[in-house]
Amino acid sequence: MVREVPRAPDAPDPQALFPDITTTERWVPGFEDNDPEVRVLHYEPKSRTTSTASAVVWIHGGGYVLGAADADELLCRRIATETGVQIVSVDYRLAPETRAPGQVRDCYAALRWLHDQAAELGVDRERIVIGGASAGGGLAAALTVLARDRSEIPVSFQLLIYPMLDDRTSSTVDAHPHAGEFIWTPADNRFGWTSLLGHEPGGADVSPYAAAARVESVAGLPPTYLSVGALDLFLEEDVTYATRLIRAGVPTELHVYPGAFHAYDMVPDARVTQAYFRDFIGALGRHVNG
Repeated sequence: MVREVPRAPDAPDPQALFPDITTTERWVPGFEDNDPEVRVLHYEPKSRTTSTASAVVWIHGGGYVLGAADADELLCRRIATETGVQIVSVDYRLAPETRAPGQVRDCYAALRWLHDQAAELGVDRERIVIGGASAGGGLAAALTVLARDRSEIPVSFQLLIYPMLDDRTSSTVDAHPHAGEFIWTPADNRFGWTSLLGHEPGGADVSPYAAAARVESVAGLPPTYLSVGALDLFLEEDVTYATRLIRAGVPTELHVYPGAFHAYDMVPDARVTQAYFRDFIGALGRHVNG
């Protein structure tokens, strides 16, 4: 099985486009002694304007079964360049070889390492952000819930980009009839969730640390940015999650892009992609730069 999506031959060189960022591969201690070390990629602007900076724990997508931290290098370099944040991109273990909660444990290990090393890295412990896209957005939401529940590490903001939040979509809950026809379909969704959980999705015993939509209460979660396309399979689960956050008093910015399918930003020159980057980078910049 091919686990990584190869970069297209004509794809831009991330380092050439955003050269003022250093990238360091690191291996950080696992969640517990019996967990393996976790590979992360640490992106840092070469020049700092302040003594301490905000930092983002970034989690890649891939339906829980594909992808790697390296695939988001261009995005991470762009975020770091345009906002001045440091980024720790997590190379978490994939399903089905590793079932939940292995993925969120790996991400928590990266978050804890960033928090513990904050002084050495020049990171403000009070301005740590968690973000991700697709399955990575789902893991970001689950990681934020786990961090809230453990009360060890403060999370100041979460960035959820078309997040994969609810295993019940397309299993016990029908998706919107016009959503999920492109890129990520109901069949893909069932496969991804089954691979992650080790059983059919939609049951009663799914942990919110696997599917964040299952969390009983969203009270106490940090301010949130969430975006999704109107043709995305995840449209309704994402809007529902954002609505829950708003009702719980969590400052929430929700963007629904008309005519956009899942992973719409794979078409970089599309107007919707340009709008998404403007909104996404703007929201993060407002948070980290006051």
